[in-house]
Amino acid sequence: MRKEYVYQAFERFWHWTQAALILFLGVTGFEIHGTFHFFGYAQAVHFHNIAAIAFLILIAFAIFWHFSTGEWRQYIPTLTNLRAQGEYYVLGIFRNSPHPLKKSVLSKLNPLQKLVYAGLKLLVIPVIALSGLLYMFYRYPQRYEVIALRIESLRTIALIHTAGAFLLVAFFIAHLYLITTGRTLTSNLKAMLTGFEELENEPNHAPEERSQP
Repeated sequence: MRKEYVYQAFERFWHWTQAALILFLGVTGFEIHGTFHFFGYAQAVHFHNIAAIAFLILIAFAIFWHFSTGEWRQYIPTLTNLRAQGEYYVLGIFRNSPHPLKKSVLSKLNPLQKLVYAGLKLLVIPVIALSGLLYMFYRYPQRYEVIALRIESLRTIALIHTAGAFLLVAFFIAHLYLITTGRTLTSNLKAMLTGFEELENEPNHAPEERSQP
């Protein structure tokens, strides 16, 4: 095994800030829907809007970082070894089988993760963000009058936004479980906190010390 600096500082900041914002948006969003009462409806709407704006700002910085560093390539979906990865999560992990793929700095995600994250970044989050903006700004002031977008009803927009929220909740729960599926129960969590992770030596990566005959 060798210790590698896998997750950069901004990557960790973005990950944890995004997680906190999604969790807070979920809490305030479901309160707006009347699922429970904590802040109160008016305060929940106010906090939800503020967190949504902060989330959009974070997304803008994350997009810039991904393209300026080339990290966007980590999320390019591939069907190679996808079945093997799925079988590992369904059966292999419970049989203590070895992981089908080796993680590296240049390949942090397995095929199943690439597929899920690509869908999340290119479909789910954009749909939530766009529907949220439509919901927030379907009426806007222009001088002394209020101009409305040509939306007959917000019901469809609200349903789309809520469906996206449920998908994010499902991903969030699955993500919490998958955190525990690393080399040890807490190794994935520690890696995202410190940036360092112990990876298996590659065939062309010789250990620093060799035992003498």
